[in-house]
Amino acid sequence: MTSLKQARDLFRMQRDAKRVRKQLKKVHVEAESAGVKVVVNGEQEVIRIEIAADVPKESLPALLMDTLNRALKKAQVVSAQHMQEVMGDMGLPTEEGMRGMGS
Repeated sequence: MTSLKQARDLFRMQRDAKRVRKQLKKVHVEAESAGVKVVVNGEQEVIRIEIAADVPKESLPALLMDTLNRALKKAQVVSAQHMQEVMGDMGLPTEEGMRGMGS
């Protein structure tokens, strides 16, 4: 049976996760490559794609895929950093703390 403290902690974790997701929607990261620019938010949703008029059509798929992947990876890093902060605030072990445990 779940204790009242565990239920309270679970509720707090859910509330904090919602707050972080809301913050991540406001964070925009971008990547740019040879006339292609992709902007995504911290929730890894595409916000905007800009393609310069002089980008050759035949290279567009590869440029777009590369730029989109780099923008999404940046968003993953930002998201992970935000989650580490929340975990630290809650007293849970963060990635940095976990590394120290193996030493």
